[in-house]
Amino acid sequence: MVPSPSAAPPPGGVPAWRRLMAVASQGVASGTPYMVGTKLLQGWLTASGVPLGLIGLLAYAELPYTLKMFWAPAMDRWPIRWPDRRRGGLLVLQLVLVAVIAAVSFLQPGKATAQLTAIGLMALILAVVSASQDILVDAYRTDLLPENERGAGAAAANLGYRAAMLAVGAGGFILAGRFGWPLAFLASAVLMVAVLPFTLTAPAVAPVQHRVASLRQAVAGPAVEFLRRTGGARAVMLLALVLLYRWPDGLLNVMAVPFLLQQGFSEAAVGSVLAGWGIAATIAGTVLGGLLFSRLGMNRSLWVFAVVGALGNLSYWALATFGGGMTGLLAAVGLENLSGGMVGAAFVALLMSLCNPRFSATQYALLSGVYALSRSVLSAQAGFVAEEVGWGSFFLLTVASSLPAFVLMAFLTPWNGRGAKGAFDPRRDPT
Repeated sequence: MVPSPSAAPPPGGVPAWRRLMAVASQGVASGTPYMVGTKLLQGWLTASGVPLGLIGLLAYAELPYTLKMFWAPAMDRWPIRWPDRRRGGLLVLQLVLVAVIAAVSFLQPGKATAQLTAIGLMALILAVVSASQDILVDAYRTDLLPENERGAGAAAANLGYRAAMLAVGAGGFILAGRFGWPLAFLASAVLMVAVLPFTLTAPAVAPVQHRVASLRQAVAGPAVEFLRRTGGARAVMLLALVLLYRWPDGLLNVMAVPFLLQQGFSEAAVGSVLAGWGIAATIAGTVLGGLLFSRLGMNRSLWVFAVVGALGNLSYWALATFGGGMTGLLAAVGLENLSGGMVGAAFVALLMSLCNPRFSATQYALLSGVYALSRSVLSAQAGFVAEEVGWGSFFLLTVASSLPAFVLMAFLTPWNGRGAKGAFDPRRDPT
């Protein structure tokens, strides 16, 4: 396979394990603020007696993960070039995240409108900075890894992200149960500080051969190339698949913590099981997914893992319907996270396959931003739906939400196909 003229070769003399370690550390940096802005805030607000409907509206604070596509071109056009064009911006944004997460610990949640407004505003600021960091994390990973390491890189990024979930989820909830919620947020800020040395010493990405010369080129180039490569109708279908493939995850995640706390599980139990046991299951799912991915290929993995993901959501229906105490909790969380690890690894590999390395930052931001809609706009009403239909019916609806993705996969990633129709092929890149 002939490499793309716009794709820089991997840094000479840098062993593969160092690249994978760098990708994993940035997964930690990406997962920490997201967990703070979702799970940790959800738990704090639930423990403070805030109504479910209002907690569900926090999903709107995730809109920056969708809208980041609009400022991603500016980050390509005006990068901070020390220590390289990706890590310079990462260092600045990670320092800002340390300050924002620490500031959240000084808020006082309650039912007063002013207090809830302040928390919502801080959640929005956190999401904006975190989404900006994700632009550079995704671009750094895509630019750093050669094609034959992208499957392992997707798994390494997922493991780093899940490690942050373990630290912020299990550690944060346990700290909150013993010492109060403010300490949980401060500890999360310390975790972001710990990432900074890894960012400073990570392998550098090679300079691009065709530097973006204008903001107009940075904005128009990625979209024009994607549409030209995929065709108008197929581009819409690909974006719809990116939007809907993990929609069941978004619906479940926004209500998982409130559901478990309302079922009578303690904060410490929820934190330990969701992050401790859940992370172990996710790591197992990521490893299993990587092994199966190498055997099944892209298309079949997307089909198989989507089925397993639907079964993970069905386990929450079983817990809501039949109970089961701690055993039922362990079974539901274990199956849901095992499937989540498999789904996540395949999904990241899918997104990377759709990007031309010349426009990696903006195209990946576009695709991941479209995906983020399923966690924000498409999932924001989940709390009101759960209140209306009850927990059992709600979780059945999350399983049904997987059906549109299967319809799209029948056209775009057929079972016997080798790759997504519209994926980037460097052999056909005219740039």
